[in-house]
Amino acid sequence: MRKSVRPRVMNSEWIDVTVPLENGMVHWEGDPEVKIYRHFKLGVDDMPCNLTKLEISAHTATHMDAMCHFIPGGAGMDEMPLEATIGPCRVIGMEVKDQIMPSDLEGLEFQQGERIIFKTRNTPGSWEMAPKFDRDFVSISESAGRVLADAGVMTVGVDYLSIGGFGKDVVEVHKVMLGAGIWVIEGLWLADVEPGDYDLVCLPLKIKGADGAPCRALLKPR
Repeated sequence: MRKSVRPRVMNSEWIDVTVPLENGMVHWEGDPEVKIYRHFKLGVDDMPCNLTKLEISAHTATHMDAMCHFIPGGAGMDEMPLEATIGPCRVIGMEVKDQIMPSDLEGLEFQQGERIIFKTRNTPGSWEMAPKFDRDFVSISESAGRVLADAGVMTVGVDYLSIGGFGKDVVEVHKVMLGAGIWVIEGLWLADVEPGDYDLVCLPLKIKGADGAPCRALLKPR
């Protein structure tokens, strides 16, 4: 990973787990390229200010998925309840090579309405391949997604660009989890985070009817 992609360390108890947006950064294979540039430049042609133009997918860097991403008639990003991403959460370390399976979730005793973040080898491994997209990142299997859905988990976060694996059951796991009303945070940078209990603040852009949105995500140890 280029140094500029690593989040800046905050001088507080809060840990910034957001991957910064930058021109040409890694994105899901097949999605639009990320283009961020100065549309107006201060001092050029008598311009009194800088003005940055963004050409990005709603699912770029650290972002959230709304229900309507895969569920017909599902809620848009502007309909997300604030309690979905503000409050206590649990960061769980997953020592898996490929996909998180139901057997990996045994004994974790998920609670109704819980906020869960999975830390895997994706941090820093997959991100360090940037700007190349890592097709072999650790993902959540459809069957593990059903375990989370059946437990009534409210929010799930992961440390690469999708809960579902590339060329695997990416569609199916999204349908299972979003269809169960689980709010999904994707693209977290968890290198500075140990498994444990935290306070979470994650606020996506309030884009009306959007299927997703970039967000700023912070964790503070409890």
